[in-house]
Amino acid sequence: MTSLQRPVSVTTLAAMKRRGERITCLTAYDASLARVMTEAGVEVILVGDSLGMVVQGHETTLPVTLDEMIYHSRCVARGVAQAVGRKPLLLVDLPFMSYASVEHALHSAARLMKEGGAQMVKLEGGAAQVAVVQALTAQGIPVCAHLGLTPQSVHKLGGYKVQGRETEAAEAMLRDAQALQQAGADVLILECIPSGLAARMREALEIPVIGIGAGVDCDGQVLVITDVLGLSAQPPRFALDYAQIYGAPRQAIAAFIDDVRGGRFPQAAQCFS
Repeated sequence: MTSLQRPVSVTTLAAMKRRGERITCLTAYDASLARVMTEAGVEVILVGDSLGMVVQGHETTLPVTLDEMIYHSRCVARGVAQAVGRKPLLLVDLPFMSYASVEHALHSAARLMKEGGAQMVKLEGGAAQVAVVQALTAQGIPVCAHLGLTPQSVHKLGGYKVQGRETEAAEAMLRDAQALQQAGADVLILECIPSGLAARMREALEIPVIGIGAGVDCDGQVLVITDVLGLSAQPPRFALDYAQIYGAPRQAIAAFIDDVRGGRFPQAAQCFS
């Protein structure tokens, strides 16, 4: 079996960072798009709690339940299994308040993996999540941390705003990232932060850093699929409607992957300073 045929794993992503190869990631919530993404060659599929907004029509991600995440993860896992080509890593969000304690986190993550087919779980928050990350990794559960704009904290943050612009906030975020890495996090997602801060964090960390609205100087990029396909009513500034440029979903997804690998996405219009 060649390296291109082996399923993408945590070690694959770590090796890509070392080689300077950019990681591609897209959200999926159903089997059909998961199959298309897999055949296009994406490295990571994220079953995001963004489904609360883009699938269910809620104003935030907060109403999404663990059972709903398991359902959509199971659908995506089937699509990946049906696809021809290298299998991407299946990353699944732990929804709001499903990891409020170590015990709760272990229970929720176990269900996502056993019932939903998840291969890595994602949680939001900084140093306050260190004990949870340590407990998950001690049980062999890969963890993706998420800093910057954390949608589950939207009410605390006062809305969907760029984070880390002030010096103190930027330094705190860097310390949080280092603490999460030390706790055992395998990947870090940075959302809506200044490009310069993301570049600093990428250089400071050994684990892969994947950006969404965090500039081009990350180890990879992730977008919500409805933004890529031009289906969002109010797409965020950091997104690009690839369907408007390339047409059909297969071509749009392939173009996103190609642009990330070639360093052509994001451009200045999708970045924050």
